[in-house]
Amino acid sequence: MATPPPKPGTQIPIEIPPELQPVYGNLARIAHAPTEFVLDFARFLPGDVKALVTARVILSPAGAKLLLQALTDNVARYEAIFGVINVPHSTTLADHLFRPFQAPPENPPDKENK
Repeated sequence: MATPPPKPGTQIPIEIPPELQPVYGNLARIAHAPTEFVLDFARFLPGDVKALVTARVILSPAGAKLLLQALTDNVARYEAIFGVINVPHSTTLADHLFRPFQAPPENPPDKENK
């Protein structure tokens, strides 16, 4: 006999296998088809020539929307406790994090001599 689906609002126990290894991702690619969303999480570090996909998650459209709502709620709670998360707007996050080091000018312009 099949187990009935949980009632809305019911906590579902989650088991994390001890052999599960966490992966770091600082880049995400999102694709979609009529029946699913595909989220590829990748790692792109300074000196790398290409990003390495470390995890792929496939969601139904409803699952993707529920994930969006959960992330929105969690980011709001995080910012209420720790402050606003600043995100660069003019470039991609990877461009912002991995841009070449810019040394300050040796002789900064003197504002009084202008």
